[in-house]
Amino acid sequence: MRIVRPTVGLRHRLVLAFALVALGVSAVFAVSTYLLARGYLLAQRERVVQHQSFEDASFVQRRLESAGADVSAVLTAAGTPAGHTIILEWQGQWYASALDQGRDAVPAAVRQAVSEGEPTSQRFRADDGPALVVGVPVPSVGATFYEIAPLTELDGILRLLSGILIGGALLAAAAGAALGRWASRSVVTPLNRVAATAASIAGGDLDTRLPATLDPELATIVASFNSMVDTLQQRINRDARLAADVSHELRSPLTTLVGSVDLLNSRRDELSERSQRALDLVTADLQRFRRLLEDLLELARSDGGLDRRLSSVIGLKPLLRQVLDEVGRDQGVLSGVDDAVVLADKPRLGRLFRNLFENAETHGGGLTAVEITRSGPNVLVFVDDAGPGIQPEDRERLFERFATGRNKRGSSSGTGLGLALVAETATVHGGTVWCTTSPAGGARFVVRLPEAEA
Repeated sequence: MRIVRPTVGLRHRLVLAFALVALGVSAVFAVSTYLLARGYLLAQRERVVQHQSFEDASFVQRRLESAGADVSAVLTAAGTPAGHTIILEWQGQWYASALDQGRDAVPAAVRQAVSEGEPTSQRFRADDGPALVVGVPVPSVGATFYEIAPLTELDGILRLLSGILIGGALLAAAAGAALGRWASRSVVTPLNRVAATAASIAGGDLDTRLPATLDPELATIVASFNSMVDTLQQRINRDARLAADVSHELRSPLTTLVGSVDLLNSRRDELSERSQRALDLVTADLQRFRRLLEDLLELARSDGGLDRRLSSVIGLKPLLRQVLDEVGRDQGVLSGVDDAVVLADKPRLGRLFRNLFENAETHGGGLTAVEITRSGPNVLVFVDDAGPGIQPEDRERLFERFATGRNKRGSSSGTGLGLALVAETATVHGGTVWCTTSPAGGARFVVRLPEAEA
């Protein structure tokens, strides 16, 4: 089974991109600043401690060169800064200025380096936190001198600095996201305006245009879009006028032909049987031709954007009763809610349902049920027939102009425009129509219309 992963919208991608870029830049800046500050502060601290340690070592050396020197008194008199600890190895004994310190407080690597006569320093972590030890050999008195300085204060400063830098990076990312949101709105808003305008035009409002803009980057797009719509409107109007003109021109000879055929039908008994059969064929074709012209005129008005104003609020059930009377069907097939009302052009909406009822009678084995229901803010009208139903692959094609189904549903005397007119009229009224299967197995046409306030 294929899993469809949700896609992230353009606006969210822009916000995320701005936030990530801002976070990346601020993170690089924060890390660089922290490393530079840490290196500088540690180097400064090491120089200070080393200088202090060499001075203390010189002091201890001078005192130990005196005969009968008291080591403990010497270490106490050294006057080291607060927190510093002096550890001295002299004549095989270890002495410390702090009672809890001794040989083990000095890292082995430092002791080894100092025993080889090399002054050295090393940062390490003691029991009380980070510290720095400086080892100085004192060969003149046969001693090694060590001074341990705590780095707890410096570590606290570095922690505070890292917290500030991390907070700054997060704040920069938030600012980048806010900037991305503003930028995405600036980018997406014109696209939404174009989409809304295009949807309005697709819905039949051909007079809709994009508003003029002072943005030089968008002015060309707006002008091109409006020019395209102008050209499209002119072509649609031209085609609609052509269809309307042709239909009007054909109505006069058609009226003459219908009159002549009616005259022949009035004297049908005087004709031979063969002539009567020919007259029946001519009458049926003329009726089909007349319906075709009426449908073409209606489509021309729809394509040209004519008669799109919905003039009144009408009750669906009274309208459906009237249409059922017009097509000669019993009103017993009608059921459902009684108070549903819609904003509509009554003649056109009546023609919509008349086409559906006639389609059920002519091609679907007869109309079996008409039901009105509510679905949220919409009204649904179900039109069922007694036919064999319509194959799923043919249900969309039924609403195309001059489309015919693959399966024969009764008579083939239709114009191929009735259901196309149904779809056009439903769209004009803010609704839609589709085909499905009725509970009895026949075809069910569903008309969805927005319900109006009574």
